[in-house]
This record gives sequence, C-alpha cells and structure tokens, in this order.
Amino acid sequence: MNARSGDLSVRPLEDRDKYTLSRWLSDPEVLAFYEGRDRPFSQQMVEEKFFSDRGVTGCLVEYEGNEVGYLQYYQLDHETMIRYGYTNLDEVIYGTDQFIGETAYWNKGVGTQLIRAVVEYLLQKEGVHRLVMDPMTWNTRAIRCYEKCGYSKARILQEHELHEGEYHDSWLMEFIPE
Repeated sequence: MNARSGDLSVRPLEDRDKYTLSRWLSDPEVLAFYEGRDRPFSQQMVEEKFFSDRGVTGCLVEYEGNEVGYLQYYQLDHETMIRYGYTNLDEVIYGTDQFIGETAYWNKGVGTQLIRAVVEYLLQKEGVHRLVMDPMTWNTRAIRCYEKCGYSKARILQEHELHEGEYHDSWLMEFIPE
C-alpha cells in the first residue's frame, strides 16, 4: 500500500522498520493496547510476526515525515468469515489491525486520518464488499476513532483475544460502503 492523506503516508514495511517496531512493541504504554504488557517483543519476535509471509500486508505509517505507527491489512479467509458470522462466502471482506506506536501522537487525530486513508485505499480494490476490525470492547479510544470513520459495531466476539493473560471480548466493527 502506498497511500497519502495530507501529512500522513502509509508505505509497505521495509527491513529497516524492524528496529522501529521492536522499540514500539517493547513500550509498556503501547503494549497496554496492542499485544499486551506481558509480551514485549524481541527483535526475533518482530521478524517472525511482521516479516514472514502470512497473507498479511504490513505497512509503516508516517506523519509529517516521522514514523508513527503500524498498519496491516488482509482478505478474510472463509474460516474467519464463518467465525465472524458471515454466511455469504462470496463476499470480499478485508480486515485491518493498526496502532500508533509513538505515544506523543496519541489523541491528535492521526489515527482518524489513518483509518480514513486506509478505507479509501481498500475500497478502491475491486470487489471489496466490507471492511472489518476487532478492537477489544474496553478500548474506547480506538472504538470512537473507528466510529468517526464510518465503522459501526456489528456484534460482540466473546473471549476473542488473549491479552495480558486473559481472554477479552472484542467488537466486530464493520465499514460497509454505500
């Protein structure tokens, strides 16, 4: 993905980004919302999770020329679609996961700008019927951001994500183009 929106740009991950990801994913403030404070990432973990071929496109987010976050997107497979409650397996559904790794950029609208740019980019892909994401129900800041960008809560995914030793419910949130 190469997307721009004002001062924000999203580009494919490059090998040099593993150092930035390692820094973000060992920061307890970031881990409180993404992956969990009980799972700080080593360099090897970053390479295995973010730089292996796993059907996910990983991207680095820059704002005003500064590296500020991570985004990944992927087409949902049939197993995931069924688990999420979708019955029309002919639909093309993309999911995203993202975080702002530079905490100085939290609460400044960067996440909203990112989600809007990603929605625009992914909807230009031919045949996309809807976009989804699955924030944990307690992550109210992220949920508000997603709702500002046109996502709506579709249903609760019970005990969906293991975070800091406990399974937490997540919202399945959808963006359905008009």
